[in-house]
Amino acid sequence: MTPLKVSAIVAGALAVAFTVPVVAVQATGNARVRNGASEIEKADAVIVLGAGLRSDGTPSTYLRRRVEGGAELYRAGVAPTVILSGDAHDNPDGTRYDEPGSMRAWLLDNDLGVPDDAIVLDREGFNTTATCRRAYDLYGVRTAVVVTQDYHLRRTLYSCVEAGLDAVGVGVSAASVQPAQWAWWHVRELPASWKAAVRSLARRRPR
Repeated sequence: MTPLKVSAIVAGALAVAFTVPVVAVQATGNARVRNGASEIEKADAVIVLGAGLRSDGTPSTYLRRRVEGGAELYRAGVAPTVILSGDAHDNPDGTRYDEPGSMRAWLLDNDLGVPDDAIVLDREGFNTTATCRRAYDLYGVRTAVVVTQDYHLRRTLYSCVEAGLDAVGVGVSAASVQPAQWAWWHVRELPASWKAAVRSLARRRPR
C-alpha cells in the first residue's frame, strides 16, 4: 500500500471519528427543539444560560435575548421557576462579575413578568454541562425548558439529557452586527459537540 493510500485511509478514519459524534449530538438535540410555548408541556423550570456581560455589568445583547425568551415562557405558564445560570466571580480590580445577578436585575428592572420569588440564581453555571448537572443534582429539576441562542441549543439539550434532565429547548436569535464573531460562534459548535460526545462516552465506560 502506497503512502498516499495510507494517508487517505487515515484521513478518512479521522473524518469519520469526528463527524459521527458531532452528528449524534446535533441529532439528539434537534429532536428536542421546540418553536415556542404552544409546543411545550409544563416543566419544572425554565433554564436560562449565561452569555456574558457588558463592561457596565449589564447583560450582553445575546444574554438579554435569552432572558427575555425565558420570561416569555414563564408568562406563558410553561414552568413555575426560572433558573438563571452563569458565571459569578470577583475580578482582580475588586469589582464583581455576576451573570445571574445581572440577569435577575434585567428581569425585574424591565418588568418582564417574572416575580422575584420565582427566580433561582445559579452562580456556578460555568459552562453548559455544569448548568445542566446542577439543575438536576442541586435544584431537583427533572423536566426543563432551556433557552439559549439557536446555534447553541442542540448541544445544550444533548448535555442536559446526559445530565438526566428530560429537557426541551427554545432558541432565540443569534443575529449579530459582527459577522466574523457570528461565524466563529457557529463554527466552534462543531468541536464543542465532538467534545460533548467524547465526554459522555468516557463517563459511560466501566471503571
